Parts: sequence; C-alpha cells; structure tokens
Amino acid sequence: MSTLYAQDISDAVRYSQSDIQGTARFRALSGAFGALGGDMSAVSINPAGSAVFAQSHASFSLSNLSSKNDTQYFNGFTSISESDFDINQGGASFVFANNNSNSPWRKFTIGVAYDKTNNYDDTWNAVGTNSNNQSIDFYFLNYADGIRLGDISLIGNESITDAYSDIGNVFGYTHQQAFLGYQSYILEPDADDDNNTSYTSNLANGTFDHDYYYAATGLNGKIAFNMAAQYGDNLYLGLNLNSHFINYDRTTSLYENNSNNNSLISSIEFGNTLSTSGNGFSFQLGGILKLSDEFRVGLTYDSSTWYTISEETTQYLSTIRDENGSNITAVVNPQIVNVYPDYRLQTPAKITGSLAYIFGTQGLISFDYSHKDYSTTKFKPTSDFIGLNNDVSNVLTAASTYRIGGEYKVKQFAFRGGYRFEESPYANGVTVGDLTGYSLGLGYNFGNTKLDLTYDYFERTSETPLYNVGLTDAAIIDNTNSNITLSLSFNI
Repeated sequence: MSTLYAQDISDAVRYSQSDIQGTARFRALSGAFGALGGDMSAVSINPAGSAVFAQSHASFSLSNLSSKNDTQYFNGFTSISESDFDINQGGASFVFANNNSNSPWRKFTIGVAYDKTNNYDDTWNAVGTNSNNQSIDFYFLNYADGIRLGDISLIGNESITDAYSDIGNVFGYTHQQAFLGYQSYILEPDADDDNNTSYTSNLANGTFDHDYYYAATGLNGKIAFNMAAQYGDNLYLGLNLNSHFINYDRTTSLYENNSNNNSLISSIEFGNTLSTSGNGFSFQLGGILKLSDEFRVGLTYDSSTWYTISEETTQYLSTIRDENGSNITAVVNPQIVNVYPDYRLQTPAKITGSLAYIFGTQGLISFDYSHKDYSTTKFKPTSDFIGLNNDVSNVLTAASTYRIGGEYKVKQFAFRGGYRFEESPYANGVTVGDLTGYSLGLGYNFGNTKLDLTYDYFERTSETPLYNVGLTDAAIIDNTNSNITLSLSFNI
C-alpha cells in the first residue's frame, strides 16, 4: 500500500552525517589527511590524495566496534553495550607515470575505494516514571485534532486491517495515527457524530511508568571512483565520483502503565518498525599544493549527496482498560506494511581546508577544518515537504569539524595519534551534542607491505525525544564508541 510521507528532521541528520571510518592509519590521525594523501581512505577525503602515491597501492581493513549507551529518563537509568566486526574499507589506486619529459603532467592515477561512512547500529532503553503528566495519549491526541470521526471509524463489518489500509491510501500517515488511538480506546470523541473533530483522552492526569526500547541496525557506504594527477613537482589535483547506499532498520516499542485515579486505560503497548533503503550520488573536487618540502595545503569541495530513498513501516498498538471492574484488552494490529512513495533527499555540501607539516622522513603533523551547513538539507519534491523543510532550516545549523593528527617514525615503526571535535548539527546544541574523540595507532613497515593497528574512541551526549509529537520528553543518552582497526596495505 502507499501512504503519504512520514519523514522527520532526524532523517535529515542521520543521512547527512559521516563518521571517521577507513584504514587504521587514517583513523589513527583522526581523519586529518586532507593535505597528506598517500592513503586509500585519504582519497575519500581529498581525491587528489591518490596522486601522492609513488606506485600503485591497495589496502583492506577490518574493524571491531564497541559501543555503550547510558540512558537517563526521569528517575530511571539503563546501560546497554554491544560489539561487532566488519570489513569497513577496501580499495586500490593505479599509478601511471607520464614518460613525456616535455609535459608538466608527471603522473595520472585511477582507482576505486569503498568506505563505510556511517554505522547505524544503535540500541538504547529508556525506563522511568514520567512525572510531567506526559503519556503516549498526547501523541494520538495531537494527530487526531481536527480529523473527522467518520474518517477514522470502522464502516459496517470492516476489519482493522482493511480500515487501516484504506485510511492510509486515502488520507495518509496522520489519519492512521488517529485511527490507532481511537480504535484502542485511548481517544474519546467529544460527540458521537461523524463530523466530530475534537477528542479527549481516556487516561487521567498523574504519573506514567515508561519502558521505551530503541534498536537500529544498518550502515551508509560509499564507493568512490577516483581520478587524479600530479602537475609539476608541487600540485596534485583529483576528482571522485561517488556512489552511496543506505541500509537502515529500526524498531521502537513503548510500554506504558499507570494507576491514576479515574483513568480508563491502565496499560499501553505501542510498537513501530521502519525499514529504509536508498542510493545516491555525489562528487568531490580536491587539490594538494606543496608550498615547500615541509609545508602542504589542501582544499576539498564535497558536493551535496542526492539520495533517492524508499521506506516501509509497520505499527502495533494494544491497551488494557477497566470496563465495569474487568480488564479488557484491545489489540489494534493491522498487519499492514506501509510502503511510502520514494522521496529525494539533498544533503548539505561541505568545504574542507587542510594544513600539513612534514618532518623529512621522521614524521608529520596535520590539521583539517570542515564546514557543513545542515540547515540547507532539502527533502524533495519540495511541494510535499514545505513544512518539514522549514523546520529543518530553523532547527538545524552550520557545524564545524576540527581534526588534528601526527605521526613519528622510528626505523620500521610508526607511532600515531589524533584528536577531533565535531559541533552539533542542531541549533540548540543538545538534541545531538558535540562529539569529542581521540585516537592512537601503531604501524610496521615490512618494505612493500605495511601492517597498521589503531584504537580510536569518541563520545557524544544527546537528548532524544521519545516521539516527535505528543510524548516529546527526552531521554538523555551518553554514547561512547571505541574501535580497533587492523589494516593491511601494499604496493602493487
């Protein structure tokens, strides 16, 4: 079935952000590679980086991700940890020297590189007693306000499944939420009239015990087709044509209980699933200039990514109510998959400026600065997302990222470290907070082959509302991530 769109600002942020992934050497310097090159993951930051290779090069990386979410919700505290392995990087670049000594073009490179740009695996649990008189009933009341009772009522012997499907096809997501609230006895119409458009709740004021569970899996990946060249002795230029893909699945469930006086409903269970897939295109233009044997500067322009995204959802709702002293269960389980029309998402462009100082063959220090304006994110067709795009421009903001990394070599060994700071994409700075991270790495050069090992860590605090409307009280989530990455790189 098809229903109207049901996207929100969190989708804009999720698909616009990228994380530090890639080779162990790249991660060891916290991604500060914009003016350095000479690494397959550096090519994904600045496409001119492949022209720094003296000969053809390939690398592959295996990473272990461990994450922990400590969640505070009113008087409750929970902690969830998880860990998994994956191949997060692989690629090769082929170098072709120009044998024409009269040409200023010294060499050309072509290559292909895969990098996982974001990991969506995330699990947290918010448990506590909501003392703000906030129940999930406000969610359904918000959606039902102004909707005709006749548009969310069963007709004759119509089943829940048929009604939910028809309402979605004709009216869309908003009416489906009102339908769920009414059919589960959470909502009470002010008048038993098909033209009624106002509702009250069958839950009395008081406190509400909440147990909210969030579980997401998936990733965002990028395959870069790279072309670069060296002009003269000091200038490197490059272009990436990028193919992006999204796989994201999320399940949320809320269990709510109350014992408030005069409350008809004592228990609610509300479940939602979302399955998202998408693909997109972007390009990057980059350059690296050697100002001297020691100093290098880099500049990269990352275009917007133009995504086409498909989404499917399912919903489930059940309640327990008191009817003449007996507990009656109402189950609204449509068993319908809502298949939404594909929509397009244009993420913000990014500019990165880089500086690097090379200490001969002994080591280096590098700094990258990036600027991205999340408020320019656009859902399309724009005529269908006027309100949401206005919200995006008001709620999100421009954010800067700072990365610094260094490397020091002792014979065949290389010792590395890095630090990064990323500003919040939200204007309030708290819905998703600033990110702080550091990294440490070790490498060994066998000659034609290099083996690198890195540990990196970052932390970020978010205040995530349980729902976008109605029950908007937030869970405070302290997220920490630690990664161990092993890379093998070699000259071809």
